[in-house]
Amino acid sequence: MKRALLAGLLVLLLGSARAEPLVSPLSNDDIPRILAFGPWPPPPVRDPSNRVSGQPAAVAWGAALFADTRLARGQTLACASCHQPRRGFSDGRPVAQGLERGMRNTGSLMNVGQQRWFGWDGANDNLWAQSLRPLLDPGEMGGSLASVAAAVREHADLRDGYGRVFGVAPGSDDERVAVDVAKALAAYQETLVSARTPFDEFRDALQRGDRTGIAAYPLPAQRGLALFIGRGRCYVCHGGPSFSNGEFHDIGVPFFVAKGKVDAGRFAGIAALKASRYNLLGNFNDDATRASAISTRHVVQEHRHFGEFKVPSLRSLAATDPYMHNGSQRTLREVLRHYSELDENRLHADGESILVPLRLTPGETDDLLAFLDSLNPAR
Repeated sequence: MKRALLAGLLVLLLGSARAEPLVSPLSNDDIPRILAFGPWPPPPVRDPSNRVSGQPAAVAWGAALFADTRLARGQTLACASCHQPRRGFSDGRPVAQGLERGMRNTGSLMNVGQQRWFGWDGANDNLWAQSLRPLLDPGEMGGSLASVAAAVREHADLRDGYGRVFGVAPGSDDERVAVDVAKALAAYQETLVSARTPFDEFRDALQRGDRTGIAAYPLPAQRGLALFIGRGRCYVCHGGPSFSNGEFHDIGVPFFVAKGKVDAGRFAGIAALKASRYNLLGNFNDDATRASAISTRHVVQEHRHFGEFKVPSLRSLAATDPYMHNGSQRTLREVLRHYSELDENRLHADGESILVPLRLTPGETDDLLAFLDSLNPAR
């Protein structure tokens, strides 16, 4: 009965404010799918694999470490060099630029605490391992276990910060100290949650049956939402409160990075995950039950994973251009053109049967852009 009432509100909402009623493109059948995109923000969840997750001292020290160049070789780069707050914790470049030029786009860190797999290829299954990776990557920050640990021991402020968080002075085990640094960085990143959006206000108003709140959501955004959850089937991958299923798909974006060189995506990521000393099956997981490692234990590398990349969240998209794993799409309009003109021959033979060219009209493209814009915080 309540859903029927809500559907009636959708049909009549604009008529209550205008002389000529305008009919919403959304229907009663759409309501469950719309409500599944929330509520937002989700409640904070402590990471059982990280003993300092959620602890204020760890969050504060992690925030300081995030901006600290002393952890990098040459002391010229910090995490914040590529993950810039004003850019949605990305960097605005097609591909990352650390000590060397990378081959993938710098992903946003907003809402990273909601994820299960980390990185475009899912090579890490926890946020602290993902935080350790750039510290040690020779092309990114270029450090080592020994150099990270030495920086913590040698600088009084870092040494004191470590003691406040972990209750002891940094010991002689370089690996343990470096992993602890990464766990503090992860504790900070878990707090990076994007703000509420006009869509969230609409979704919650719809749940309440609030006619005034529903009417505030523009008709073009409604039409774009109808496409998103209807003919476009975008919600299949970009579902849930984060607008991402957190998994990996081949969407027809070329994975050649240079002549004779390819980015294998999830295929290589699973191999790296299984080989990592820092995965949730290893000794650095603070979850004694290892319940957090179930997905890692059962993930299997298959040929279909070649060229698959992680589905990003659609929240706060305006700040994180360019788009795709290789930064090949400069604007959201270009992204929509990609899906509109999709070359199915680029997909794996056993690939994404849900993907077909959308053949969007100019008006439909504009409506989808209006909907995507409503996933940005109100300006």
